[in-house]
Amino acid sequence: MQKFLLLGTAGCHLCEDAGLILTECRQLKSQMEVELIDIAEEEHWQALYAIRIPVLLHTESQKALFWPFTADDVTDFITTL
Repeated sequence: MQKFLLLGTAGCHLCEDAGLILTECRQLKSQMEVELIDIAEEEHWQALYAIRIPVLLHTESQKALFWPFTADDVTDFITTL
């Protein structure tokens, strides 16, 4: 199972939209585990992604899918890893 971080922050409507898109990717649920990370809680994440959230980050390869993305984009991203 591949592990991902969904980087965002509380009150970010785009981050909420990204979470909904990941929910749409039901066929990928068996292939992926997603942890939600609030970048406001760590300076490291803020420095890297503050103006780029939401971001779907593959933990092993450190490859990232930046907003805006669709369910199809997420599927393509995951299958190319």
